[in-house]
Amino acid sequence: MSPVLAGVFQLLALIVALGLSYRPLGDHMARVYSSEKHLRVEKWIYKGIGANPSAEMRWPAYLRGVLAFSAVSVLFLYLLQRVQGALPGSLGFVSIDPDQAFNTAASFVANTNWQSYYGEQAMGHVVQTGGLAVQNFVSAAVGMAVAVALVRGFARSRTGELGNFWSDLVRGTVRILLPISVVGALVLVACGAIQNFAGIHEVGQFTGGSQQWNGGAVASQEVIKELGTNGGGYFNANSSHPFENPNGLSNLFEIYLILVIPFALTRTFGRMVGSLKQGYAILGTMAAIWLGFTALMMWTEFAHNGPAFDIAGGAMEGKETRFGIGGSSIFAVATTLTSTGAVNSFHSSYTGFGGGITMLGMQLGEIAPGGVGSGLYGMLIMAIIAVFIAGLMVGRTPEYLGKKIGTREIKFAACYILITPALVLCFTAASFVLDTPSHSMTNSGAHGFSEILYAYTSGANNNGSAFAGLNADTQWFNTTIGIAMLLGRFLPMVFVLALAGSLAEQKPVPETAGTLRTEKPLFTGLLVGTILIITGLTYFPALALGPLAEGLAA
Repeated sequence: MSPVLAGVFQLLALIVALGLSYRPLGDHMARVYSSEKHLRVEKWIYKGIGANPSAEMRWPAYLRGVLAFSAVSVLFLYLLQRVQGALPGSLGFVSIDPDQAFNTAASFVANTNWQSYYGEQAMGHVVQTGGLAVQNFVSAAVGMAVAVALVRGFARSRTGELGNFWSDLVRGTVRILLPISVVGALVLVACGAIQNFAGIHEVGQFTGGSQQWNGGAVASQEVIKELGTNGGGYFNANSSHPFENPNGLSNLFEIYLILVIPFALTRTFGRMVGSLKQGYAILGTMAAIWLGFTALMMWTEFAHNGPAFDIAGGAMEGKETRFGIGGSSIFAVATTLTSTGAVNSFHSSYTGFGGGITMLGMQLGEIAPGGVGSGLYGMLIMAIIAVFIAGLMVGRTPEYLGKKIGTREIKFAACYILITPALVLCFTAASFVLDTPSHSMTNSGAHGFSEILYAYTSGANNNGSAFAGLNADTQWFNTTIGIAMLLGRFLPMVFVLALAGSLAEQKPVPETAGTLRTEKPLFTGLLVGTILIITGLTYFPALALGPLAEGLAA
């Protein structure tokens, strides 16, 4: 079988698996967030944290819950790393330096999982399982909670109440993420991923010495890093490491984990607003962009360009032979169009255009299908922008799901889409103005520019993947990327929740003959065009200096 055909079959198998999961998982999540009953274990958690899960919250109170929980999480994870050297199960590793501890704490709490350290050489079992793995669960649950709050803003009327953050957080963790993770971890162990608490041990004898490896609860952390669109690897090689991703089957399963909840949330959205067709419209937009990017990536990486490419069957540099170009390309698009950041190949080794596709996927806002929760609320923000543009073209007050999109709502949406580009472009520019950051680049020219642009794109968009070649373990990058991750995660949430509160206070607008039918394919096309145009106008100059220049010069 040719490598191209193998890649196509993998893509088709993935689509079938996602299609079979879409309805049951989407309906289950709708029931979880709409139920008034609390499980016994959930009641114990509420009692332990002193929360009343039945108390409705307006958007300022909901936001305070998000920020307070996240702030405590950053502090806890920072302190856990700073005292690692005194903890049992540290494998002899010393405590983490302050700037790197801050960067890592901000990274995992912000659902970014950017790593400027070698996991197997820095973090012991306690930090990995009691700190990082826990944040993989709860940071994903925070994103889902904010998305559900926005959906309630569309579904409710004449009230500012958006539900209860603590209830949404706990339910998302206990009823959705944990059960799937348990089953997923068993699948990964069956595929060959390791799951233990072994210490450091030597593996064979080699010329000039031996190789050392440490074990860990890898399978359980791998499954939630993909399912929660987190991305932080137990080992520095991330999902290209055979302990994390042993073979082609595990690779396809991990891609499935990355995509299944973000896609299924569109059905949850349709259920909660009372129109499955609206959910299908959002799903169609996400799927169109994802399939388009995947096709482009496979084309540019399979395209033959010289004898070395002909022999390898395409651009094999930086890719694992057990995954091939097809499995690597599908993984790269899935991880950068979501906020996962896990990698099974070096994105820096992709062709110039291939590297640009991974970067552009993040710059879209990671909304196709996006991160767990963040993808849905990001796409709904873009839908509001698209409705506003359509309203301007026909001279009507824009409406979406029976709610008027007025001055207040469009200001919140505009602020949302401006935050991340401002962080990416300003920090990238500052890194080239100063002398020290530019010395961290391995490459010069267009590729060197791409290294830094990719780093801040990944951090501010809460992706976490790296272009490689950049030494990011410096005070400048640890601090600035940490700030970009926190601001890129929580400032947009402020405007999402404010928008949700504003929508929930409105009374429904009756549908008329002039109402834009947002469940139709025409609106899906408008939404795709809006996303591509806004992103293109924002990032094209920067992309022209990096991946586009490199691709055209090849």
